Amino acid sequence: MNKVLLIEDDVVLRENTAELLELSDYDMITAPNGEVGVQMAIKYLPNIIVCDIMMPELDGYGVLEALSKNEITKHIPFIFLSAKTERKDVRKGMDLGADDYITKPFDEGELISAIESRLAKASILKDLHEEKTKGGTNEPEIRTLNDLKNFFDDNGEVTKYGKGETIYEEGQNSNYVYLISKGLVKSHKFDEKGKDLTTALYKEDDLFGYTSFLQNTAYQESTTAIKETVLIGVTKSALKEVLNNNHQVTLELIQLLTENLTDVKEHLLQMAYSSVKKRTANTILKFAEKLNRNPEDNIKISRNDLASVAGIATESLIRTLSSFKDSGLIEIEGRNIKILDLNKLQDMH
Repeated sequence: MNKVLLIEDDVVLRENTAELLELSDYDMITAPNGEVGVQMAIKYLPNIIVCDIMMPELDGYGVLEALSKNEITKHIPFIFLSAKTERKDVRKGMDLGADDYITKPFDEGELISAIESRLAKASILKDLHEEKTKGGTNEPEIRTLNDLKNFFDDNGEVTKYGKGETIYEEGQNSNYVYLISKGLVKSHKFDEKGKDLTTALYKEDDLFGYTSFLQNTAYQESTTAIKETVLIGVTKSALKEVLNNNHQVTLELIQLLTENLTDVKEHLLQMAYSSVKKRTANTILKFAEKLNRNPEDNIKISRNDLASVAGIATESLIRTLSSFKDSGLIEIEGRNIKILDLNKLQDMH
């Protein structure tokens, strides 16, 4: 029977969750705060730890940090349980070494599924570690895109770009692949008439800049920072070595590339067959998705960038925006655009 340590300062939630897991055949140990939780983890060595974040005296981050420094507890799977849902909070926990993050309120199936999957993963990794140890190698394995992004964080070169600054230009040697730590980037190229067309938008936590790993292929488009941006770059040769040694993440990267191609096809179809109004509406929604968590927040973006992504003349875009404003679909103040009627923009023909 697998042993679960639950660290939670809310008495009712702690007792209810413990009872729920006991009914699912887990051997339960509970702790009312972080300090006691650390002591019990060292004493009982549970198979997995489920821990709240916001606790007095020692919070969940402190618990994970303390246990990660201890040789006998650092490999125990660790799941955060918290009402904190901001990306920076999730990333902080993952950077400290957490295996999963469940937000309150949660249902029984979600928690049990997370515990089962993490226990299974721990068992698999243990087997793999034993096999590698026998084979004389202890190099960490990169299996997921999240692992790959952590590799960028740990090994990449950090560079900062101001708004409107060029990252690389079409035709330059493609030496680096980038992860966006902060900001927004557009890729674009000029057609035969000299018109600047935006081909893709990349937001925080996106990867971009990958070209052929087998040939010395130049970048096929240019990229520019739409706002202040921080990038983490890894050389193409270093990334090629990672992919050669970690086939599972190679499959995930192929899936990401496939999804990107699908997005490009949809964008091309929209530019070819959609009306100016529909293209303008879809572009506003796309920028809202990339720039903000809530579509209702203000979008601060140049009219040229909007027109470039929509594939229409700037003058046509400005006229369309004015008609949207007159119809009460959006609000315009300077360069700021605020969506007032999300449904009508989504249903625009």
